[in-house]
Amino acid sequence: MAKPLLGQGGAAGERSPPAAPAGRTVGVLGSGDFARSLAVRLVRSGFRVVVGSRNPKRKASLFPAAAEVTFQAEAAKKADVIFVAIFREHYSTLCDLADVLVGKILVDVSNNTEINHHKESNAEYLASLFPACTVVKAFNVVSAWTLQSGARDGNKQVLICSNNQEAKRTIAEIAQVMGFTPVDMGCMSSACEIENIPLRLLPAWKIPIFLALMLFLCFFTYNLIRQVIHPYIREQKNKLYKIPIEVVNTTLPCVSYVMLSLVYLPGVLAACSQLYYGTKYRRFPDWLDQWLQHRKQIGLLSFFCAALHAVYSLCLPMRRSHRYLLIETAVKQAMEKKMTVWVEEEVWRMEIYISVGIIALGLLSLLAITSLPSIANSLNWREFSFIQSSLGFIALVISTLHTLTYGWSRAFDEHQYKFYLPPTYTLTLLVPCTVIIARVIFSLPCIQHRLLRIRRGWEKGRYVKFVLPSATGEFSSGETSSNV
Repeated sequence: MAKPLLGQGGAAGERSPPAAPAGRTVGVLGSGDFARSLAVRLVRSGFRVVVGSRNPKRKASLFPAAAEVTFQAEAAKKADVIFVAIFREHYSTLCDLADVLVGKILVDVSNNTEINHHKESNAEYLASLFPACTVVKAFNVVSAWTLQSGARDGNKQVLICSNNQEAKRTIAEIAQVMGFTPVDMGCMSSACEIENIPLRLLPAWKIPIFLALMLFLCFFTYNLIRQVIHPYIREQKNKLYKIPIEVVNTTLPCVSYVMLSLVYLPGVLAACSQLYYGTKYRRFPDWLDQWLQHRKQIGLLSFFCAALHAVYSLCLPMRRSHRYLLIETAVKQAMEKKMTVWVEEEVWRMEIYISVGIIALGLLSLLAITSLPSIANSLNWREFSFIQSSLGFIALVISTLHTLTYGWSRAFDEHQYKFYLPPTYTLTLLVPCTVIIARVIFSLPCIQHRLLRIRRGWEKGRYVKFVLPSATGEFSSGETSSNV
C-alpha cells in the first residue's frame, strides 16, 4: 500500500520542507524539456546541479546559470544521485559510463508511449544495464510544468519505488526539499504500474461519464419523441428546430437530477445491507463498492449538467424561433381582442420554480467546490461530512421541489401524454424520491440507533460474555447474544 516516506510535521499537520543538505550535488543526464525543468527546480531548492550532455556548449544556454553543464562522464563523476532524463531507447548510450556509475543512485524519470509497452518496466531495464548501481523509479508522474512552477500548481505527490530502502529515503528527502510529497510504492516490481499511471486517461471518470452519456441518450430520445416526432406525426408540424436548444435543455436537468440522486443511492443501499446482515464487517458487492468510489465524479457531472441547463435556459429568449412565436401569440391575442393574459397560478408557479432552481444550483456549486482537494483539505471531517452529506441531501430535496413546481399539475393532464408517454419529469422523480423516502426512514430513532450501533462495531448474533453474582455471593460467568 502506498504510504508517505517521511513523517509530516507541524502543529497543523502540514509538512514543512527540510533545508537542502549543504553541498549536496545532484546530477542530471539529458538536455530535454524535462531535464531543463528538473534542473531549474533543483537549483531553486538549493542543490548544486551538474548536467551531463553530449553537446554541453550548445545546450549550456538552456539551463540556469547556477547549473554546471558538462559532458556526461564528468557529471557522473561529480554526483552520487543522478537523474536519468533520457528515453528508454537511449539507455544503451550510457553503457560507456558503467565504471563511473558504480555505486551511484540512478533515478529513472521516464515513461512509455503505451501502457505495458514492454515486458519489463523502464526502471527494471535500466537496473539490468547497470547492476552495480541502485535504481530508483521516481518523478515520472510529475510534469515539466509542475517542476518549473512549483508543487503549488500541479500534482504534489512523487511516487517512489526501489529495492533499496536507503536509496528511496534519499530520493524522498530530495523530493521533500523540492516541495513535493514522497509516496512509497514499494519495491521495483511496482515500477510498471507507476509508469502506466501518466498514460491512463481519466481512469476514475470512465464509468461516470459513460453513465451520464447513457442517461443523456435515453432522455434525449424520449424528449425527441415527445417534442418533435409526436407533433410531426399527429399534427404535421415541423418542430426540428427544437432539437439544438429546447430538447437538449429539457434533457440536461433530467440527467443532472438523476445523477445527483445516484450520488446518495449507494449510501442507502449500503445502509440497507448493514441493517439486513447486522454488521459493518461484511464486504459490499463489487458493483456497490465501485459505485461508492465513483460518487465524487458522479456528483461533479451532475453539477456540470445543471450549470449547462442554467446557461441554456438563459439563452431560450434569444432564439429567433422564440421571438417569432411571441409575436404570433401577440397577434392572435390582438385579433381575439384579449386585454389580459395574466394567469395568477402560472405566475406563481414560475416564480417559485425559478427561485428554487437557483437555490439548488447554488448548493450544487458549493458541493462541487468543496470536493476539490485544495478546499477539502482545509475542512475537518465534520465540516466536510456536513457539506457533502447533509447539504447534499438538502440539495436533492430542493431539486425535487424544483422538479415538482416545474411539472405542477401536468402529470394529471391527459394532453401531456404524447403517444401515451408520461411527461419526462415524472420519470426523473422515481430514483430521487426513493432516496429521500429511504433517508427519512433511516432518520427514525429506532432505525437510526440500530444503524449507529452497527457502524460502531455491534454485530447481530454475536455472543458477549457477562458475569453475574450467584445466590451464594460468588460470581458466575455466562454469555448472551448481543441482539437480545
